[in-house]
Parts: sequence; structure tokens; C-alpha cells
Amino acid sequence: MTPTPVGKSYPPTLYAVGREKIKEYARVTGEIDPLHLDHEAARGAGYADVVAPPMFAVVYCSPAMGPAYFDPELNINFARLVHGGQEFKWGPLVVAGDEITTAVTVKSIDERGGNGFFVFESVSTNQDGHTVSVGTWTNVVRGAA
Repeated sequence: MTPTPVGKSYPPTLYAVGREKIKEYARVTGEIDPLHLDHEAARGAGYADVVAPPMFAVVYCSPAMGPAYFDPELNINFARLVHGGQEFKWGPLVVAGDEITTAVTVKSIDERGGNGFFVFESVSTNQDGHTVSVGTWTNVVRGAA
């Protein structure tokens, strides 16, 4: 594993949140709340459009996470990569029509027990400058040492 400086950041990405993407995500994850599936119900509840389920964050964060995962400086071995965990802190709800900008930073790179631990932080803001989510993404590369 080739270490990289903690604090390395990647260019932010912009994701335009679409109504149908929210509905598709809601359906495949078993969401039944009409706020996620019916724009008229969402509007009736005071939202501009359908509301994204909280874990929709993985959808709008993915374009920003890619450059970190594929950074040759980190040298992540995908054949040995396993998901270590995710944590999110939430801000205002994301709705269809929002434009979400996500920036990713390397928080830590460690080796424990012969395994590499790569931790990234994503910060996502909407078009109004409000932070909608802060994610901690932990990835383990087995036998990295």
C-alpha cells in the first residue's frame, strides 16, 4: 500500500437529482412512503417534489467517490477490497430538482493486522449552500501489508 497524505481532496462533482431516479431508488430499496414515490403527495406535504430516501446519498456521492477509489497514488487493490462501513450525518432533505455538489477528502490510511484501512469523508451541499450530508466511508483492503 502506498500511503498518500491525509487531507488529500478531489475535485467536487455536481449531481442533478431527478424525480425518476428517486422513485427508482425508492422502489428497489423497498420504500413505501408516498413522499418518495408520488410527487403530488410530496407537494401536498410541503415539499417541492419527491423526497429522496436518506441513503440516496450513495447515488449522488458515487461520482465524487470514484476518483478517490481509482487514485493510483492510493493503489487500492480491488481484488482484496471489502466494505468496512459507512456513517452519515444528515442535513436538509434532498428533493428532486436539487443540485448536489460533493467533495471527497482522504481522512486516514492505516494498516492494522496486515489489512489496509482507507477512510474517506464526503461533504455534500445543495444549490442553496446547505450541507445535506457528511459521509464517512471506510474500506478495508485485506492482506494489504
